Amino acid sequence: MSTLYTFLFADNPSRLIAAGCFVLTVALYFLSKALYARVKTMWFTPLVAVPIVLVTVVWLAHIPYRVYFQDTRWLMWLLGPATVAFAVPIYEYRELMKQHWISLCVGVAVGIVVAVGGSLALAKLLHLSPDLQRSLMTRSVSTPFALAVSDRIHAPKDLTALFVIATGVCGMLFGELVLALLPLRSRLARGALLGASAHGVGTAKARELGSEEGVVASLTMMIAGVAMVLLAPIFPLLPI
Repeated sequence: MSTLYTFLFADNPSRLIAAGCFVLTVALYFLSKALYARVKTMWFTPLVAVPIVLVTVVWLAHIPYRVYFQDTRWLMWLLGPATVAFAVPIYEYRELMKQHWISLCVGVAVGIVVAVGGSLALAKLLHLSPDLQRSLMTRSVSTPFALAVSDRIHAPKDLTALFVIATGVCGMLFGELVLALLPLRSRLARGALLGASAHGVGTAKARELGSEEGVVASLTMMIAGVAMVLLAPIFPLLPI
C-alpha cells in the first residue's frame, strides 16, 4: 500500500489534492441530498449547496481549477451514459407523447427559439465575447445535451455548464412566481413551461406541483435537448 501511495502521490502532490477534491465533491453531493430530503429548502439542494461549498473550499485553499478538474472530470464523463438513459422515460411515456405530440412539439419549438434568440439578443446588447455568446445559447437544456452542443459549436464547456446551472437555479427560484402571474391552468402547459425553460431543476419543481406536470416537464426537457443537438450544425450560421 505504501509503495502504491508513493507511486501515485509522492512525486506529484497535486494528484493527492485532486483525489481529495473528487472525494469531497461526491461526499458533499450525498450530504446535500440527505439534508434536502429532511429540509425542503433551496439552499440544501445539491445544485445550489455543493457548488457554493466547493467554490469556497477551492478559493480558501488556493486550489487551481486544473488540479480540481484532474480527477473530477470523470464525473463529467458520466454525463454521457446519463444522456443515453434519457431514452427510458421517453419510451415509458410514449402514449402520452402520442396524445399530446402537437402541444409538446410547439412547446419545444417556442422554448428553443426564445432561449437561443433571447440569449443572443442579450449577449449582443451587453457586447459579450463570441465564446460567451455561444455558451449562452445552450443554457436552457440539460447539461449532457448542452455539453454535446457546445462541442459542435466550439463553446467553452466550463462556461456552458455554468450558464446551465445558473438557468436552472433561476428557474427554481422564479418558476412558481411566473406560473402565478401567467394564466396557465393546464397541467400540460405548466409542466412544459418548467421543463423547456429550466431543464432538470424545472422538472424537479414541476414534480412538486404534481405528477402530471413532472412527467410533461421531463418529456419536454428531453425532447428539447435532443432537438438542440440535432439543430447544433446550424448554430454557427447565426450572427455571433
